[in-house]
Amino acid sequence: MSYFEKFKLLAPIDQALDALNFKKPTPIQEKAIPAILKGTDLIGNAQTGTGKTAAFCIPTLTTLLNQPTKTALILVPTRELAIQIEKFWLELTQFCKEVTCVVLVGGVPMDSQLKKMKKNPRLVIATPGRLVDHLQLENFNLKTVSVLILDEADRMLDMG
Repeated sequence: MSYFEKFKLLAPIDQALDALNFKKPTPIQEKAIPAILKGTDLIGNAQTGTGKTAAFCIPTLTTLLNQPTKTALILVPTRELAIQIEKFWLELTQFCKEVTCVVLVGGVPMDSQLKKMKKNPRLVIATPGRLVDHLQLENFNLKTVSVLILDEADRMLDMG
């Protein structure tokens, strides 16, 4: 039995958590998942390796599955963090492939990102500079965003 069952998640998410061998939520997941599922704004702070990415990705996926016309945006300070989140997202969505994502970061040709944006991804993971590029080119519209996550917001503020 998984302790995640108490969150009453959707079947594809439960399946993915089982496949990932997620059994018991970490303290940040225990506190964050129910709050985010209720639609509460949240500031979370926990050490590296405590499951923060899962703490916001699990309820975000729930929201996107329940609201098929909405998208989510995760803003991150670095390309490496964006790729790390994408990797977890792909594992989490292995049983609901319709909830696609795109990573918008510098150092990658805009053309390949534009092609992915035209497929209307449900999750956009972006660094601030590249997000601004896509907004200026009108490749992305913030009006459809129902979930906004600022991962490592303190670091982004320190970077200016």
